[in-house]
Amino acid sequence: MTRKNSYSKEDLIDSGLGNLFGVEMGKLPTPPMLMIDRILHISDTGGKYGKGEIKAELDVTDALWFFDCHFKGDPVMPGCLGLDGMWQLVGFFLTWIGGKGRGRALGVRDLKFKGQVRPYHEKVIYKIDIKKLLSRGGKHMIWADGELSTDLDRIIYFAKNLQVGLFNNLTYDFGGDPDLDSF
Repeated sequence: MTRKNSYSKEDLIDSGLGNLFGVEMGKLPTPPMLMIDRILHISDTGGKYGKGEIKAELDVTDALWFFDCHFKGDPVMPGCLGLDGMWQLVGFFLTWIGGKGRGRALGVRDLKFKGQVRPYHEKVIYKIDIKKLLSRGGKHMIWADGELSTDLDRIIYFAKNLQVGLFNNLTYDFGGDPDLDSF
């Protein structure tokens, strides 16, 4: 697969299906959990720390599934979904640079919400700055800082030290012994 510096919604869905990087590699979730419609720019150089950056968007419409249930008469995108969008992008970057294995969000050190995403917004804009990469013993880890803003050019989520890992030995035992789960 040729590494590109931008990706369409179809490309991102292909990632979730295992068609972009491979079935056993890190994958994005598929809709409706996919919180990204396009990656405008991805690079392994640049950004605040010189180790890479991502700029991506999610189109906002009042038809998005979460506006109907969160909350009735007071629709707002759950903050955890914006955070998940950031984790999705960080994990995508780790696979995009050649990391092997299945992805898992591992944490975030500091997270602040200074606003909300409402149905009247046109888009969510993500900006991710890669901070640190680590590969050891078949595990690949990444740390990044992220911001989420709306089309009104106001940053409303701030995340520091988003952490994602790729693991070669993750399996799903389909209801067998939970002790066999390696993570």
